Parts: sequence; C-alpha cells; structure tokens
Amino acid sequence: MALKTEVVARNMEVTDRIRNYVTKKTAKLDRYMNDIEEVKVELSYVKSARSVMDRQVAQITVRGRRTLLRTEERSDDIFAAFDTAIDKMQRQIERLKGKRHRGRGDGRSAAEAVVEPPVEKPDEEIAASPIMRRKTFNLPPMNEAEALEQMRMLGHDNFFIFFNIETNAINVLYRRRDGTYGLIEPKLA
Repeated sequence: MALKTEVVARNMEVTDRIRNYVTKKTAKLDRYMNDIEEVKVELSYVKSARSVMDRQVAQITVRGRRTLLRTEERSDDIFAAFDTAIDKMQRQIERLKGKRHRGRGDGRSAAEAVVEPPVEKPDEEIAASPIMRRKTFNLPPMNEAEALEQMRMLGHDNFFIFFNIETNAINVLYRRRDGTYGLIEPKLA
C-alpha cells in the first residue's frame, strides 16, 4: 500500500526534486510501522531565524491509528534538515514499537473503552464568541504512562489531553515548574 504523503511549503517553493526526495524517503517509514495512515511534511524557510544555520526547517507529522508523532529539525540546507528529521522520526517509531508490546491490562478493546461524546450543533452564540480558533481532534484511549510517552514524543512541553482508559474520563497531563508532572482529572459537579 502506498503511503499518503502531503508536502507543504511555507515561504519557499517545492521543486519536483524536493517533492520526489521527500516522497521516496517517507515511503520507507512504512517499514518501521504498519499502521501509518498519513505523513505530513512541512518545509519552510524562516528568514527571521537568529542563525543562518536555522533558516531551513523540516517538520514531519506521522498519523497512525493510535499514534501521532512529530519531529522538527533546522539546518542551512533543506535536504539536511529533512534527513535529520526523518532519522529522528525513525528512532521515535522504533521506541514506540518497543512500548507497544504492553497490553491494556483490563481485557477491553479500544472500542469498548471509548465513550462517544454527544455531537453539538453550532449556535449563533459560538459565532459571536471571543474565541478566535477552535480545534477538534481524536482522543485515542491510553493509560497515564502512554500519555506521558506521547507527550514527550510530540514535544508538547506544557500539557497533553488524553482519554484515560483506567478512569474512563478525559484527563490533562501537564508539566509543573519543578520539572515533575501533574494530572488533572475533572469530575462533574
């Protein structure tokens, strides 16, 4: 099966040479993990970077059934930045595969662990809201250890939202100022 790869450019032009190079390299990610659904590669030129060595940026996002992995690398050459990012992604996938051999522990399937939230229809109040951007995303069920690993892999430094399969609720994992982690477990009043 051919891997769906999306190449996006910001402040630069993606030539056929770059597109072919990126597509060829990302197609090999399928060897490391079978359940990859799509790969998004964002290449950009950052003129305002402090160092000339940091102006070419390659960011790779891999979406799978239960995973979301992201790497970003900078260099003075877009090919070098991409090569470093793809190597880093391969290491992340290998590390993730090693962690996946653990089971859920309670014998339930992922479909049983997920509680479907009711679908809300947009109102006129939402359109007049001061909230400028809304984001929706899937919350794969995982335990606290998996959430901590995902938070580290994605490079989220402040917080990570996940569906906790042990408590059957949405939790927020966050980094405290002293470097330790905290967990927010909301309860309905």
